[in-house]
Amino acid sequence: MKIEERLKELGIELTEPTTPLGSYVNAVRTGNLLYMAGKGPGLPGKPLPVGKVGRDFSLEQANRLARDTGLSILAALKAELGDLDRVKRIVKVLGMVNATSEYGSHPEVINGCSDLFVEVFGEKGRHARSAVGMGSLPRGIPVEIEVIVEIEDDAPPPAVSAKPAEARRKAAPAPKTKAAPKAKAAKKKKI
Repeated sequence: MKIEERLKELGIELTEPTTPLGSYVNAVRTGNLLYMAGKGPGLPGKPLPVGKVGRDFSLEQANRLARDTGLSILAALKAELGDLDRVKRIVKVLGMVNATSEYGSHPEVINGCSDLFVEVFGEKGRHARSAVGMGSLPRGIPVEIEVIVEIEDDAPPPAVSAKPAEARRKAAPAPKTKAAPKAKAAKKKKI
């Protein structure tokens, strides 16, 4: 099933991706890995949720905010790739929770995002993960998540000949080049 169809089945409509809040980009690709910048909950043009988990947000609310953050990541991922079917695998998730010092349910909070990725991508959405508590996060948001994604290469594979490399080298003659004019032309100009 195509990912767009899966999103419709889940009742998910992705918004425009949020723009970076600093001097960075939403994603950087190296090889077949796409490193997504950290995202938080919130929609473009709407106020950001602010506060600490364990004081201002319950576990259930924070889990929902992590899911919303996952939706923000999916929107940025789609904008970057053009097609979510190019996702080969969600490789790694780093979930950061702006929590009170005694809070300990960070993994359960970040499950909101992890569960979303599995709902959308199936087995390709299962990933390695870290979920950690932070003393603060940018703009006071309660959750920030960054992701590393393996993507399908968009370049066509190189053409492969059935002939062995040695046979190809012998079969192709070296190109002929025209020799540069000799010093005669320079002598003619001297008068």
